[in-house]
Amino acid sequence: MTEQHPQTVPAQGPTVPAPRAPRRGLDRTGPLDVGDKVQLSDSKGRLNTITLKPGGEFHTHRGVLRHDQLIGAEDGSVVEDNHGTRYQALRPLYADYMLSMPRGAAIIYPKDSAQILMWGDIFPGARVLEAGVGSGGLTTALLRAVGPTGSVHSIERREDFAEVARENVGTFFGTPEGELPPTWQLSIGDFQDVAPTLSPDGPSVDRVVLDMLAPWECVDAAAEVLVSGGVYLAYVATVTQLSRTAEALRAHGEFTEPYAFETLVRPWHLEGLAVRPEHRMNAHTGFLLTARRTAHGTGAMTRSTRPAPGSRDEEELSHPDNDGFGGTDSEWSSQDLGERGVAPRKLKRALRDIRQGRDR
Repeated sequence: MTEQHPQTVPAQGPTVPAPRAPRRGLDRTGPLDVGDKVQLSDSKGRLNTITLKPGGEFHTHRGVLRHDQLIGAEDGSVVEDNHGTRYQALRPLYADYMLSMPRGAAIIYPKDSAQILMWGDIFPGARVLEAGVGSGGLTTALLRAVGPTGSVHSIERREDFAEVARENVGTFFGTPEGELPPTWQLSIGDFQDVAPTLSPDGPSVDRVVLDMLAPWECVDAAAEVLVSGGVYLAYVATVTQLSRTAEALRAHGEFTEPYAFETLVRPWHLEGLAVRPEHRMNAHTGFLLTARRTAHGTGAMTRSTRPAPGSRDEEELSHPDNDGFGGTDSEWSSQDLGERGVAPRKLKRALRDIRQGRDR
């Protein structure tokens, strides 16, 4: 009989961590390095975010944690301060940054940003035209989605909002202070005035994303710059804004039937047998409305419907109590929609917090 020799199994070497992504910014992978932002979580779930620097220290009433303990450590490591308090160290995710970023204008929450990326069909390489940059939260999500081969051009009416957005976006991507990410352009002005100047040779935008007071006023300009089949997406806070924008798209004649929805997120408490919904939830924040651009010069097919009785009654549509529903020509101000202004000192405080946070 032939002697049977056992198979030799090669020895397993130490697990090699995944190589670090070459581009700096908060979305890097690999060991923690100087300049990275790190989120420290204690045993009670309390969070603190620091920026790593040689010789730096994080002080609390419990003790001192030295930055050098984190520099070179793997993402997700557990470290102790000089009094034995333990912290889990992780790079912040986009949602963490979004919810904690200093802001002037209100932000679009992660639950809505996620829906915008999906239903707006924001793809790598897309050319996106955004209006209403606010504090830069959605801009950050759009830039990550289009990748290095795409582009985002943002239009903002207010210079003070644009300044906050520049700082927040630059901080997230780790660009030098005062510079913009290479795939981002930012213009100051009204969408209706700026957008047509961006496409002198014809439609050149794949997606239009609007977060503003009156997106219905931008339908004609959006139609001009959108390529055939492009997506128009508006984020609005009230049902009157939603109705008026939908009717403007229908009246234009070269957009498909608008589709609208809202997203509600209910977190759950998970502890042993106590598995139940949380007492608080992320309920209404805004409505999303989307429509597709038809081929230029081609009218959209009208959907055959059986309208509800009275929904198109001219007398009801023109009644003052129904202003905004079913289309209207009246002018609206931010006060009409209950939009609160942003105090200049709040914007100054946001800029101070962003700039201090770069080295905090």
